[in-house]
Amino acid sequence: MNKTPIYSDGDFYLIRHESTIPWVILHLHEEYRELSDLPPALRRRLCDLLVLIEETMREYYRPHKINIASFGNYLPRQHWHIMARFEEDSHFPEPMWGPKQREGTLSLPDFESFALGLTERLRQAAQDARE
Repeated sequence: MNKTPIYSDGDFYLIRHESTIPWVILHLHEEYRELSDLPPALRRRLCDLLVLIEETMREYYRPHKINIASFGNYLPRQHWHIMARFEEDSHFPEPMWGPKQREGTLSLPDFESFALGLTERLRQAAQDARE
């Protein structure tokens, strides 16, 4: 997993999870054990960011489904996995943590272009939130 953030601001940072599918993880800089521990304004911003990431993935990759997951059992702090899923991916319809179903047959546009577009949208959203 690449730990270098794709994006970072005062509250959140986003990293890529190396995988055969497009997969990013949204973290908070400050540690919160449960979602209900976040201040209300930060929860609202989180929801806005998750939707923005989902929309950007849908527009760029045209997946069959977007999965958003937050478990926190191994890393007991709030973070969210956002994954673009395809019927042709190696695990579909099972979760990426589940048993492999087949060899994947995906041909996807490059992640770097996706990350650049997403970063620009995240920066704009952060600027809009400050205004």
